[in-house]
Amino acid sequence: MAALTNARDTSEIANGAKALVLPVKGSTTIYQGSLVAIDANGYAIPAKKAASLTAAGCAEETVKNEGSDGDVVINVSRGVFVFSNTATTANKLTKAHVLKPCYMEDDQTVTALATGSSVAGLVVRVDDNGVAVEINAALNYPVASAG
Repeated sequence: MAALTNARDTSEIANGAKALVLPVKGSTTIYQGSLVAIDANGYAIPAKKAASLTAAGCAEETVKNEGSDGDVVINVSRGVFVFSNTATTANKLTKAHVLKPCYMEDDQTVTALATGSSVAGLVVRVDDNGVAVEINAALNYPVASAG
């Protein structure tokens, strides 16, 4: 497509795309309040430890897709949500991890361990209630190198 030569009416996604509607992987249940990931084929699944996932956000509802891929959709919100801290002492997130990435352990738990996992988001707080994680699309992609 050629560059613009006149003004263009460019659409804006409502609320900065903080609310998404995503197709759900077949034979999958996603529970309200869970960390939702997108698999390599573009379907929503409960977050889990895997290297090829993209953090989508927090499930706004419980959805059970008993059919094929994409037969059901789920409402997912992006923002800052509190998830459980890993039970593994060596991989537990601490205040030293604030403003650093954390990784998916399962659909309710985040960890400091990057090996074999995918970025869940950016740690913004760690306390007795859990880990406040900012889920943001920019965190899922490496920064392009200059040059």
